Amino acid sequence: MNPVLLQFGPIAVHWYGLLIVTGALLAAYLSTIEARRRGLDPDHVWNLLTLALLLGIIGARLYHVFSTPTGNFVGWSYYREHPIEIIAFWRGGFRGLGIYGAVAGGVLAFAIYCAYKRLSLPAWLDIATPGLMLAQAIGRIGNFINQELYGPPTNLPWAFHINPTYPCQEPAGSPMACGLPDRLTDAAREWYATNGFHPTFFYEALWNVVGALIVWFGGRALASRLRNGDIFAFYLIWYSVGRFWVEMFRPDAWRIGTLATAQWIAIALFVAGIAWLVVNHLRPQPTTADA
Repeated sequence: MNPVLLQFGPIAVHWYGLLIVTGALLAAYLSTIEARRRGLDPDHVWNLLTLALLLGIIGARLYHVFSTPTGNFVGWSYYREHPIEIIAFWRGGFRGLGIYGAVAGGVLAFAIYCAYKRLSLPAWLDIATPGLMLAQAIGRIGNFINQELYGPPTNLPWAFHINPTYPCQEPAGSPMACGLPDRLTDAAREWYATNGFHPTFFYEALWNVVGALIVWFGGRALASRLRNGDIFAFYLIWYSVGRFWVEMFRPDAWRIGTLATAQWIAIALFVAGIAWLVVNHLRPQPTTADA
């Protein structure tokens, strides 16, 4: 499948970008439903959307740019030599984004907006969480289309098979070619064409869908027992567990010591989520709705 949906001269519209925007719109729509259920103004969601998308994409891009992946994969060593490629969206579209940076940028957008409007940040993070998890799952489909971020070889029935001859739309001088090093020998291309790989993007997407269903229906079933911030704290725990496991299948991972950087972040967020839940339920119960 061609990663480029439409081409207008030098400007390319990528499937990845379309999927990200689609996920964001779906997340916003689900958030309006949740806001109404809680008796809050759903217009805040649409007012937040542009800022959340902007800061989310900036955060995601910065995470990717400053990463240092192993092997012949684009990271800081490449961008410091080609700085224009950091912002050359017309060449790579939305390719080269890190989900941790996107979440950090989105949370910052929520913090700014909630502070300005004097809204409860934990409550609105809870409202956004189910949609956020589904948006992440939709975004991972873009990795499938781009033929990137797959795991090691496997003969499992659901193995992902790549097309090693497909010409990709990568920046000039980039050592990436749809997840494969450039200038493969014929034997190497045949090996890639005949072997399957762990579809790590689908593993993470499925994990996020299950998590979204849990918080969507569980949040309603346990509404009387939950406090503002509990659902987002659960997201930090749930996503961290899944991401830690998925990173075990990533041969290209940016590593710090014995673990992938994403695994270290997952550990930190897991601990933060647990601490958030404990502190949230140890503090006195608010006497009025904190929204």
